[in-house]
Amino acid sequence: MSIRPVIAVDGPAAAGKGTLARRLAAHLGLAYLDTGLLYRATGRRVLDSGADPRDPAAAEAAARGLTPADLTRGDLRGPEADMAASAVAAQPGVRAALLDWQRDFGRTHGAVLDGRDIGTVVFPDAQVKLFVTASAEERARRRWLELRGRGTEVAQEQVLAELRARDEQDAARAVAPMKPAEDAVLIDTTELDADAAFARALAVVEGKLSAA
Repeated sequence: MSIRPVIAVDGPAAAGKGTLARRLAAHLGLAYLDTGLLYRATGRRVLDSGADPRDPAAAEAAARGLTPADLTRGDLRGPEADMAASAVAAQPGVRAALLDWQRDFGRTHGAVLDGRDIGTVVFPDAQVKLFVTASAEERARRRWLELRGRGTEVAQEQVLAELRARDEQDAARAVAPMKPAEDAVLIDTTELDADAAFARALAVVEGKLSAA
């Protein structure tokens, strides 16, 4: 590959964007960053301190104190972590604290980054922008199976309600709301398995890069 591109993969929770982004990075020989982990780890630091993730001062302090070890915690998934991440991500101070870190990562050697505002805010000049989505019901089913696989028993209806609440919170926040970039390619994975989604995304990426 003659250029080291930045590929933005955005979309809501449980749409399959993380799996897709990791496969693209491995196939293309690029670094990969799950930017959601930064916000999940920040939310966990706030919860550890006993503060409210919606508290701007506590959230920004947690973001500025983030360490690489925070990203390897075993409790960064699940409903509590999901909502804490969404709450801190709505804070302008948190997003500012983490923005340069994400940009430095992508610009160093090229990368595939997944999140909710990569193509709109973090890398509006990314060579390729994908927005990966699926129906709320299918995303809830996937998340429910994931939770069951980790030994967490929860009603599928509860998972669906929590996903919809997070979608609303992510899309309605004043700073960097979740939405497709104007030039993003939409990939709906509702009826696609992981291999089919990867094939479709790879075709888009290769087409965009060959035309660059």
